[in-house]
Amino acid sequence: MDRYSRMVQFLKVLLPLAAIVLLSTVFLLSRSIETNVSVPFAQNDIDERLAQQVVTQPNYQGTTRKGEDVHIEATQATQGNENATPTASEFRGRFGLLSGGTILLDSNSGLIRPDEGTATFVGDVVITTADGLQVTTDLLNTSLDEIRGDTPGQVNGTGPIGNFSAGRMTFGTEKNDGPVHIVFTDGVKLIYEPEKAER
Repeated sequence: MDRYSRMVQFLKVLLPLAAIVLLSTVFLLSRSIETNVSVPFAQNDIDERLAQQVVTQPNYQGTTRKGEDVHIEATQATQGNENATPTASEFRGRFGLLSGGTILLDSNSGLIRPDEGTATFVGDVVITTADGLQVTTDLLNTSLDEIRGDTPGQVNGTGPIGNFSAGRMTFGTEKNDGPVHIVFTDGVKLIYEPEKAER
């Protein structure tokens, strides 16, 4: 076998080996890929959210038939199942009136039913109006189609003329194009404070 043939045989062995060494070097020297990527939720939280179908930061925005703004949001909401109704925690709402005023609503939890055009605020409900009226109650039913609501139980409040309590409160318009009125009924008690009224 002449020198040329021996060189060809030698290169047939040497070149594949060199290629293997080069490929190995590429993989050894390449940056390692982080496979343990941290997820901002614990596994228990993920399992719970999947099981209960939890929605984080749900947000509803709409307008009434007259064009008033309705905005409702919560920290999180669960869809519910056969044994439990859907609920949302830290339930907050804002009704923007055509007159420019607002009604702010805040509660521990609540339920919104766009299919029925209603929203219910439950637990430590606080109702605040732009003219300085603040009312607290346990339950408030509101409409999404118009600025309207009612409390089936006791309310306590404070306003420009003093502190008050009543067995029931409703708010809404008496006429289609009229202003929004808040009405207290069923044993209204008012502690009049002249200092507040004069301010």
